[in-house]
Amino acid sequence: MDSMNGYHVQPERHPDLLRPDRAVGIVGYGGYVPRYRLPAVEVARVWTGGLGGVPVTEKAVAGPDEDVTTMSVEAARNALARAAIDPRALRAVWVGSESHPYAVKPTSTIVAESIGASANIQAADWEFACKAGTEAVQASIGIIGSGMAAYTLSIGMDTAQARPGDALEYTAASGGAAFILGPAEEACAVYQGSYSFVTDTPDFWRRADETYPSHGERFTGEPAYFNHTLSAAQKLLDMMGTTAANYTYAVFHQPNVKFPERAAKTLGFKEDQFKTGLLAGEIGNVYSGSCMLGLTAILDIAQPGERILMVSYGSGAGSDAFDLIVTDRIHDVRDRAPKTRDYIARRSPIDYATYCRYRGLLRN
Repeated sequence: MDSMNGYHVQPERHPDLLRPDRAVGIVGYGGYVPRYRLPAVEVARVWTGGLGGVPVTEKAVAGPDEDVTTMSVEAARNALARAAIDPRALRAVWVGSESHPYAVKPTSTIVAESIGASANIQAADWEFACKAGTEAVQASIGIIGSGMAAYTLSIGMDTAQARPGDALEYTAASGGAAFILGPAEEACAVYQGSYSFVTDTPDFWRRADETYPSHGERFTGEPAYFNHTLSAAQKLLDMMGTTAANYTYAVFHQPNVKFPERAAKTLGFKEDQFKTGLLAGEIGNVYSGSCMLGLTAILDIAQPGERILMVSYGSGAGSDAFDLIVTDRIHDVRDRAPKTRDYIARRSPIDYATYCRYRGLLRN
C-alpha cells in the first residue's frame, strides 16, 4: 500500500502487465452526449416496414453544429471542472476517434486551444477503431508514470457512421468522454494495472475514399469482439490475481447490448456489476467513447474503495483492459460538472428525415 489512502494495490510484477513506476489515476472526468435521439423503431419503419426486432431503444445523434471536435471540447471542459486544474498544466492533449472531422488537420490542436491549454504541449489524434480513446489513455498512463508530465487529457469521441439501411444504422451513435490523468495522490480513481491484446482480425474496415465502413456481420462477434475482449480481460484478472467477485463494477465496449452482457457473464460478472455502465440500449454505440462514457456513469455513483474493470474493443482488432480503484477524492470532484445521466436524460426525439439532414446523408 502507498500513502494514497491505502487504495493502490501492488500485484507481483508480470512481464505482460502494463504498470508505470509512478502510480497514475483519473484526476478529472467528463462525458458528453448530444440531445437528439433517433428511435430504433424509426429506422425499422423506413427500411423494414417496422418488421423485426431492434437492438437498442434509440441512439444519440450529433446536431448539425456538432462534430467530434465540439463534443470533445464539451467533455474536456467537464473533466477540467472536476480536476480543478489550470488547463495550462496539461502536457498532452490526445483525441481518439474514427470520425475526426478533417482527413488532414488534427482535432487535438483545436481542442487544446479551445480549452485554454498551453502551446507547449504534445497534441495528437489517435486511431484504432473503437479503442482509439483507450489507446490515448494507455499513452497517458505511460507519460505520467514516467515523470515526463504531471497531467494529460485523453478523449474518446465519435460521430459514428453507418450506411443507410445497414444493420449498423440502428446503433451507430454520437458521444464520448474525456479523462484528465495525473498523480495518484490527486486522483478520484487509480489505475492498478492494464493489459493490451491485439491481432490482425479484419472484422470492420473503411478504405480512405469510402464514405461508410464495411463489416463482417456475424464475424464481428467471433473471432473478433469476444476473442479480444475476453482474452484481454481474463489475462488482466490472472495477472492481478482477481476474479469477478473482486470488482464492484465492470464496463465493456458496447456495439450493442447483447455483446457486453455475454462477455460480462462469461467472465463471471453479475448483472448488478455491469448494468450501471451499459448505456448502449439508451444511446447506441458511441464507438471510441463507448466504454469510456460507461466509466463516467460508474464514477458518477461509485464509492471509495470500490474496484472497476474496464475493457475496450477496437475492430482490426484489439482490446485494452484496465483495473481501477476509486478513492475518497471522488466525493470532491463528481458534483463539479454535469453527470452522464444528466446528458442521457436531456433528449429530443427526431424522425429519420431529420436524422438524414443532421448527419449529411442527403447528397446531390
